[in-house]
Amino acid sequence: MTEFKPFKEGKVREVYDNGDSLIMVATDRISAFDHILKNKITDKGAVLTKMSAFWFNFTEDVIANHMISMDPADMPEFFGQDRFVGNSMKVKKLEMFPIECIVRGYLSGSGWKSYQADGTICGIKLPEGMKESDKLPEPIFTPSTKAELGDHDENISFEQSIVVLEKLYPGKGEEYATKIKDATIAIYKKCAEYALTKGIIIADTKFEFGLNEEGEVILADEMLTPDSSRFWPVEGYEPGHGQPSYDKQFVRDWLIANPDSDYLLPDDIIEKTIGKYKEAYKLLTGEEFCRK
Repeated sequence: MTEFKPFKEGKVREVYDNGDSLIMVATDRISAFDHILKNKITDKGAVLTKMSAFWFNFTEDVIANHMISMDPADMPEFFGQDRFVGNSMKVKKLEMFPIECIVRGYLSGSGWKSYQADGTICGIKLPEGMKESDKLPEPIFTPSTKAELGDHDENISFEQSIVVLEKLYPGKGEEYATKIKDATIAIYKKCAEYALTKGIIIADTKFEFGLNEEGEVILADEMLTPDSSRFWPVEGYEPGHGQPSYDKQFVRDWLIANPDSDYLLPDDIIEKTIGKYKEAYKLLTGEEFCRK
């Protein structure tokens, strides 16, 4: 059996070269505040991968995506090992844009802090008198640069995203920036509307895009997972304060309340976190989570 080694490792992902495709593996690592925590959360990687696959299928009428297969039979034998089953996805090779496409439908997190400071998010002026967790009049696109491991992402304006892409693709910056902005908003609207019918508010999320060999813009990476999104229960939603969540905000809140934790979570927080992830998976997909 041929051994594979990842050629790229992120905070929670490993990427393997498979010749004309890639194998993306979501590990059970968890990160918060740009740190990889010392615990692993069993099944987390498989929940993220299977949830991404659900959304890729759900949105393929909006934009093409990079998913080829989640079936181990379609991957090299190496990925048939138990540690890869359920959390591995065979995907197309793309030239990735160095921009995280963040879309916000509700006022929360860093967006709420920015609004409190000057009434704007990433230079976008919002109505006066809004409360934390309020629904925005329309979803807004607030991109950021993608930082290297250990660095912080930097929020930028749409105009700055044009400049970033123009440097890489002379004559194409505005076209590509507009495409990823429009796709981001369209995907969010479709998925947020669906999620509401399943009892979940998608407050905000982030997408990533790249170019295929034909120069087409393709949706990639993960999609609408508890790691890349804020999921709130519809039941009990009440603007004016933070909301309970199905995502890793649960972990962030615990870390803020326990500044001396050294990024080590207690067992009960780990169990509650994976429980939240699996609950969100069931609500959104209509299926009980099963790794295989």
